[in-house]
Amino acid sequence: MEKELLTAGSLALEQKQRSVIVIDATEHPQEVKLRVAAYCRVSSDSDDQLNSFAAQNRYYTTLIASKENWALVDIYADEGITGTSAQKRADFQRLMADCRRGLIDRVLTKSVSRFARNTKECLEAIRELKALGIGVQFEKEHLDTASMSGEMTAAMFAAFAQAESESISKNMRWSYQKRMQEGTFNTCSAPYGFRLECGQLVINREEAEIVQFIFHAYLSGAQPLEIARELAEHNTTARQWSEQTVKYILRNERYAGNAMLQKKYTESTFPYRRRKNYGEVNMYFVSGSNDAIISEATFKQAQALLQDRAQKRVCKPNPQPLNKMIVCGCCGNSFRSKQNKGIQYMVCCTHDSNINACGVAQIENRVFYSGFLRLYYKLKHQGVSILSQLQQNLLTIRSRRMLWSTDVIELNKQISNLTSQSHTLAQLKQQGIVDPDIFISRSNELAEQLRAAKQKKERLLDAGSDEIITQTQELLDILDAGPDFLECFDEELFCELVDKIIVESNERLWFRLKNGLELPEAIERTVR
Repeated sequence: MEKELLTAGSLALEQKQRSVIVIDATEHPQEVKLRVAAYCRVSSDSDDQLNSFAAQNRYYTTLIASKENWALVDIYADEGITGTSAQKRADFQRLMADCRRGLIDRVLTKSVSRFARNTKECLEAIRELKALGIGVQFEKEHLDTASMSGEMTAAMFAAFAQAESESISKNMRWSYQKRMQEGTFNTCSAPYGFRLECGQLVINREEAEIVQFIFHAYLSGAQPLEIARELAEHNTTARQWSEQTVKYILRNERYAGNAMLQKKYTESTFPYRRRKNYGEVNMYFVSGSNDAIISEATFKQAQALLQDRAQKRVCKPNPQPLNKMIVCGCCGNSFRSKQNKGIQYMVCCTHDSNINACGVAQIENRVFYSGFLRLYYKLKHQGVSILSQLQQNLLTIRSRRMLWSTDVIELNKQISNLTSQSHTLAQLKQQGIVDPDIFISRSNELAEQLRAAKQKKERLLDAGSDEIITQTQELLDILDAGPDFLECFDEELFCELVDKIIVESNERLWFRLKNGLELPEAIERTVR
C-alpha cells in the first residue's frame, strides 16, 4: 500500500504541467514625446544683445517645433548677466529647479560658454542633470552629456570658457586702470543727483536741488538723521532716506565736480570679488571730472564739520547707551547702572536684589565698551562678507516665498502663455501656413512681451522688502562709511549697530545686531 501511494504521488507530479496564456494587446503604446527645454544667455543688456536674445528665443522655438517627438517645456533666458556665477542667473536656477521636479528630459544650449563660464559649476550642473536622467546638448561643440565622454569634453570646454572669462576680466581691469591713470574713466553708474548720457555724468536738476538742500541743512546745524527724516516725510523722489544715505552724499566728492577712482577694487583671482580699497591698490583723484552741484568751498566746509563732529563724539563713554539694552541670559531680567568708588557698573536686577537668585555678577561698563571695540573691528574687517552672504541668503529665501504670491503666479501664467504662443507660431511656420516675414515680426513681438513679463516678475521679486534684509543693508552701509578702527567707544556707532547685549554668563556676552544676528565676545575682567 505504501509503495502504491508513493508511485501515485510520483505520477501526480509527472502529470502536473505549466500552462501560459497569452493575452493579446488591445492598445498600441502611445509615443511619448521628449520634453525639451532651451537655455540661452547674453552677456550684456545692450540693444544688440537683446536682439540676439530674441533671435535665440525664435531659433529654439522653431527648432523644437520642427521635431515631431519633441515637446517644448520652456525657453529659459538670462539677459545682461555674467556666466561666471550660476547664483546670479535667475532663469538658470529656475531651469535646474524644473529639472529636479521631473518636468524636463533634455536641455538645449548654444555652447558651453553660454551654459557656464565656471568649470566647477558647469560640472556640478551636468552631473546633477545626468543623475536625474537629463542630458545637455551643446550645439556649437556637438556635445551631448548623456555620454561620459561628452561630460569629460564639456569639462574641458568649460575650463577653456573660464580661462576666456578670466582673460576678458583681466583685459577690462587693465583698460579701467589705464583710463583711471589718464583721468578719462568716468563711472559705470550715476550717483544720486546725476544721470548717465553717452557715458558722461549729467546733472539731474530735481535731484540736484535735494543734494544742495542736504549740504545747506547740514552746514546750518542739522544732523544727518534729522535731514533724512525730513526728506522721508516729504517722500522726496520716492527714495529710501536714512542717516547713512545722507552721510554718503555729504562725503561724495562727485558733487563738487571731482572723482576719487578705485575706492573699491576687484580681486585678481577668480571669482573676482569686489573689495573696499584700504590701500591695497592705487587710488586716483581727478579734479573737474564732471559738472558740480555744489561749490568746492561748500564741500570742504561739510568735510571739516563731519570730522569735527566725529572727534567730539569719540572717547566719551556714557552709561546712558547701556541702559535698557543689557539683558541677563540666566534669569532674563534687565541690567541697571550702579556706581561704586567712582567706577560705573551694570548689574542684573535679580542679582542685585538676591545674589543667590542669579549667579551673573556685576560688570564694569568698560567691559562692554572694549567688547564693542573688538566687535566693530571684526565686523569692519571680516564681518562684511558674512553680512553680505546673510543678505544674499535672505534674498534667496524671500524670492522663493514671493514665487507663491498671486501677482507672480499670474506673471508665470503670462510667461507660459507667451512661450506657448511662440511654439505654436513656430509650428505654423514649419507647416508653411505663416509667411516668413510675418513669422519674424510676430516672433519678435512675442519675444519682447516675454522679456517684459520676465522683467516685471524680476522687479516684483526685488520689490518685496523684508525688514531684516533692509536692516542688514543698513548695517553694511554703516560699516562701509565707518572708520577702519575705533580708538575709543563710539556711542553713535554703538546705537546704530547694536540692538541688545545678552550676558550669557560671567565669561561671555552676546551682541545682538539691529538685524537680529548675535555675535559672542568674551568678558575680560580685571583682577584687583
